[in-house]
Amino acid sequence: MTRLGNKSITAGHFELLIDGHKTTAFLKQIEGGWSRANVVDDAVGADQNRIKQIATVDIDTFSLEFGLAGANDLLQWIKGSWSRKYSRRNGQITHADFDLYSTYQHEFFEALIVETTFPTLDGAAKDGGYVKCKIQPERVVTKKLPPGSPRVEGIVSPKQKMWTPSAFRFNIDGIDDMKYVNKLDSFTITQGIKKLYTGAGRFPQIEPTNIKFPNLTGTISLQYADKLLQWHEDYINSGAADPKAQKTGSIEFLSPDRKQTIFRINLYEVGLNFAAIESATANAGQIKRVKFEMFVHRMDLDGQGALGFE
Repeated sequence: MTRLGNKSITAGHFELLIDGHKTTAFLKQIEGGWSRANVVDDAVGADQNRIKQIATVDIDTFSLEFGLAGANDLLQWIKGSWSRKYSRRNGQITHADFDLYSTYQHEFFEALIVETTFPTLDGAAKDGGYVKCKIQPERVVTKKLPPGSPRVEGIVSPKQKMWTPSAFRFNIDGIDDMKYVNKLDSFTITQGIKKLYTGAGRFPQIEPTNIKFPNLTGTISLQYADKLLQWHEDYINSGAADPKAQKTGSIEFLSPDRKQTIFRINLYEVGLNFAAIESATANAGQIKRVKFEMFVHRMDLDGQGALGFE
């Protein structure tokens, strides 16, 4: 029987450092960040065969999925991006074997956040909640580490389990009953970038452009939707022009006992562009709900809750 001389490297052992500091967030998944060649092919005279060669090189985005607890540094980075105070970060991902010894190092430089996705907030959810974030580096360096390299070490935060996607509160100023919203669909904030190719540079320079805040869609029981439907009647059906047509609001992420706010996203210039009672089915036993969609001009992160931005 032939035995393998080398052990396989497990996919579950890795470590993330940003600007030399280990993140205290629980990292569920990391992928991407590898260089990719763009190939061109050219015709040569009357020959039917074409010559192929590498023209430019791009770098795929890194995709991170992490828990909010202990993610202060990542949240500060996201907060700055949303407010157009861009900061570029360097970091590295270290992959380890089954015994947690470092085996491979993946460094990235001058990275910008290009996408942040929050999970579906559902009062009936039973799973843990994670935020997905994509970052775009300008340059990457990969290398295999020699045997006996240091082990990776995880940092466990005492607040690791403070938030689940079932614990939230949606607020719209002037419509108090919006706190009874039972579900908000997943939403993604996107930071545009422009890739600038220079003569001597192999990798393009990355410059931030515009930022796009998404519409928010969700549902609320018809019992609590009177003011929401009145908002729809006044400013969509009747077309009344009034500054009150756009409101402010927030999404609060609550502790499991719902007694304190641990995290908040503030919403500015919120407008309603759709509201309707969901389909009704004869003899159905489910609660009758109203589905709505709202546009948001701007969002920002508020870390004054229990998590804080330390």
